[in-house]
Amino acid sequence: TSPRNVSRLVSVRAEVITEAPAKVEKVSKKNEEGVTVNKFKPKNPYTGRCLLNTKITGDDAPGETWHMVFSTEGEVPYREGQSIGVIPDGIDKNGKPHKLRLYSIASSALGDFGDTKTVSLCVKRLVYTNEAGEIVKGVCSNFLCDLKPGAEVKITGPVGKEMLMPIDPNATIIMLATGTGIAPFRSFLWKMFFEKHDDYKLWQFFAIQGGRMAESWMYIFSNSFLLVFSLFVGIMVESNLLHLVRQEFEKMKEKAPDKFRLDFAVSREQTNEKGEKMYIQTRMAQYANELWELLKKDNTFIYMCGLKGMEKGIDDIMVSLAEKDGINWFDYKKQLKKSEQWNVEVY
Repeated sequence: TSPRNVSRLVSVRAEVITEAPAKVEKVSKKNEEGVTVNKFKPKNPYTGRCLLNTKITGDDAPGETWHMVFSTEGEVPYREGQSIGVIPDGIDKNGKPHKLRLYSIASSALGDFGDTKTVSLCVKRLVYTNEAGEIVKGVCSNFLCDLKPGAEVKITGPVGKEMLMPIDPNATIIMLATGTGIAPFRSFLWKMFFEKHDDYKLWQFFAIQGGRMAESWMYIFSNSFLLVFSLFVGIMVESNLLHLVRQEFEKMKEKAPDKFRLDFAVSREQTNEKGEKMYIQTRMAQYANELWELLKKDNTFIYMCGLKGMEKGIDDIMVSLAEKDGINWFDYKKQLKKSEQWNVEVY
């Protein structure tokens, strides 16, 4: 028989076709349901009107912070933790319209008037001297701080989901703010104290530095307990505190006197047990172990809003605490960010 006629065994590989596994959509831990984003853009902004514009720092304070309310007629449906853009009037040095600036919303979704038809901001007037010795005024902050009732305001947004509140009603929330970074947290607190959730408790610390304006806060609250630290900078003279914030905290205390505690820390007059001045790091260090235990829970959410670099204070403290548990703090912080538990909005 010729070798060419010999039957040959041919190996055939069967191809098994399987469907790709269905993509699992990540479920956000934040309350994103029904959130509107970018309804109004720079080319078609919403035109609101200034209803109220009040300076909330004393006349002898080194800087000015203003609280303002704009009409929206319900056309700018925002959520606590979002921001809006403002396009200041006028043109820039190139003859083009000014670009928008983003500001964190300082009112709850119902607005300061409770009718869902307004939005509020807290704005610090920016004025500084440049290297040439010239006085420079921030375009948008000065436009906003100078607004008179009835003036028109071009609004864009709302924008942002980073600072939305968690969906878990039993979550513990830690809020850290510098300066007008208090704005989103005012919106949180208004929702808590002036709308519902009467079971919240509030414990507040003002850390005050003589000769400076009150501007830094840290808040911690959960469904049944609200712990608030107001930290780092302030002013010794009570009249120079942020009047609006102080008055509202007093209303919260009046509303629930057994659930609200207020303490002051004056950095130039008060010290900790080591004799150190009461700055943000020293005050946080007093509660470091408690903070670390909270940060190890999967229902704790951290929110920061304000000046860049404000994370360093808590990083410095948490590094050593994490090491005691054999944990690298920076790796752990990355996990917190991935799980939406570490939320930062700085400028």
